[in-house]
Amino acid sequence: MKAKQNKWQMLIAFFLILVSLSCILPLMLVVSISFTDEAAIVKNGYSLIPSQFSLAAYRNIFSGGKQVWRSYGVSVFVTLVGTMINVCITGMAGYALANPSVRYRNELAMFFFVTMVFNGGMVPWYMICKTVGLTENIWALLIPNLIFSSYNLFLVRNYMRDIPTALVESAKLDGANDACIAFKIYFPLSKPIMATIALFAAIGYWNDWWNSIMLVSDTSLYPVQYLLMKLKSDINMMKNLQNSGFAGAAAMKPAESLQMATVVITIAPILLFYPFLQKYIVKGLVIGSVKG
Repeated sequence: MKAKQNKWQMLIAFFLILVSLSCILPLMLVVSISFTDEAAIVKNGYSLIPSQFSLAAYRNIFSGGKQVWRSYGVSVFVTLVGTMINVCITGMAGYALANPSVRYRNELAMFFFVTMVFNGGMVPWYMICKTVGLTENIWALLIPNLIFSSYNLFLVRNYMRDIPTALVESAKLDGANDACIAFKIYFPLSKPIMATIALFAAIGYWNDWWNSIMLVSDTSLYPVQYLLMKLKSDINMMKNLQNSGFAGAAAMKPAESLQMATVVITIAPILLFYPFLQKYIVKGLVIGSVKG
């Protein structure tokens, strides 16, 4: 019996190793291509080890000088501030819907659920943003995404429902108000799910380029995602012009390696941030998704 269990454990371990490799190898390939000379890529194709090492792709990205670092600063500011406010709003809304003393909480939950199925569309969204002054300023990149995700809201509500109501009753007997109960009892006990939605919000802010296309035209407000997208688009256009024989596009740009370099630059902060929240995220997703 024990030998049979060991065989199953070895089979499961082997399967997990294969799954891990299927996730790691593509990332390693992306990094390798980003450091490979464009001519070598055209000649030899993709490889896990650069056949001809080159930093040309990264030089092209950072050739913009201060603009690249300014865009990084914009993205970092929007991500940090937006994530903190988003998590706070979502957490307080989840606490309200999980609190048995809140009247019509089920009706409010249905109201938020409807927004998961229907939305007003792009034109009303743009008109509202323009009316309230969310154009050509940093708030245009920050505030539109502060409207919390209903999916995240229900994750938080389901998690907080499992917190014993006796804690709330005891706190109220000691004179605690709702704000004190939320920030000193519910939020500390909900660290796993709060870390989960924090990562979701941070990824959303970091990867956002739509707001910059629609709401800003000032280059000093471009986030790094939008700046890199424009750079990659320009270089791909030059490559297409060169392939079509256009005389003004004689210099070959590192289109393939540059695409991979933009991926490395944009996902690196998330990869560095994720391991610190992994244990909270796994627990938060499992508990928050199956409770109540």
